[in-house]
Amino acid sequence: MDSNLSAYRKIIHIDMDAFYASVEQMDNPELKGLPIAVGGSEARGVVSAASYEARKFGVRSAMSSIHAKKLCPELIFVRPRFDRYKEISRKIRKIFLEYTDLVEPLSLDEAYLDVTVNKKEMPSATLIAQEIRKRIFIETGLTASAGISVNKFVAKVASDYNKPNGQKTVNPDEVEVFLEQLDIKKFYGIGKVTAEKMYQLGIFTGFDLKQKSLEFLEKHFSNSGTYYYQISRGIHHSVVKPNRTIKSVGAERTFFENLSSEIFLEDKIMSIANELEKRLQRSKIAGKTITLKLKYSDFSVQTRSKTLPYFISDKNLIIDMAKELLYQERLKNSVRLLGISLHNLNNQSSKKTDEPKQKSISIQLQFDFK
Repeated sequence: MDSNLSAYRKIIHIDMDAFYASVEQMDNPELKGLPIAVGGSEARGVVSAASYEARKFGVRSAMSSIHAKKLCPELIFVRPRFDRYKEISRKIRKIFLEYTDLVEPLSLDEAYLDVTVNKKEMPSATLIAQEIRKRIFIETGLTASAGISVNKFVAKVASDYNKPNGQKTVNPDEVEVFLEQLDIKKFYGIGKVTAEKMYQLGIFTGFDLKQKSLEFLEKHFSNSGTYYYQISRGIHHSVVKPNRTIKSVGAERTFFENLSSEIFLEDKIMSIANELEKRLQRSKIAGKTITLKLKYSDFSVQTRSKTLPYFISDKNLIIDMAKELLYQERLKNSVRLLGISLHNLNNQSSKKTDEPKQKSISIQLQFDFK
């Protein structure tokens, strides 16, 4: 374990349990105890979230609705209500901010909190996490899980350890042993494809990963090799960032029937661009790089991008650029999903001057995680 400043911080990762699905079950008691999937439909689309009852059958987020239904014939599909999820997320965020200003949201249902120095002056990060989870349940009716450790990486891995409705504390002197015993697929940042590659190289656990030299990992995983080398030792320098910069804004649609002609896709581009313009206006953002995403009937994905010399946010310009990308080359197959996104945004060079600053911590302090 390294001895830099991050090793002496107290980081909590809070993750709501099956958030979208749990909200639907709470609001509609008839769905409690049943396998449900939020998003898509029985015939089309992709699962956004699955209840724990559905997960027992292998249903997972990002899975096609058709495949999910095959795994769980009794699966109930529920349309997402993002306004409702955002409403509850704001209540949860408000609870976080009563303990610390150093809150970094990852999505509507999870966030990092740096409670090294906290508003309640509580010495124990474990007790803070317990209190926050209790308050979330009392004020929203939902359960959350938490991971507590010395940096963001270990805290996030730990939050999944005792799910649902549990928490796991990994003290500074326990970090390396904790990581050594884990299956490599439990490591945040190692996806399914990378995990399979590691298995082929004889890397099955955190201990196996730790035995590999930096040169070996860079040879087989290029620039990611350094990251894997460090996390196997519990090293992660990223601090909790209260104001995360938006890097892209997009909108997409999954069609009820596959579309095989550019003419039909043009109509969809117009409605998607209209939604994208609204999102850009809400965020007061414009971008220079536009990307068209095509997901074909065989689930392969193709992206086409173009960078302009100026920022755009107007739907008419977005439509013109998206159509140009659409006709850039012929379609490979019929299309089931179309998306448009803007990158290279005009917010990326601005710096917030009112951002809460991390207070310096003496490395002689003794940290009470328990």
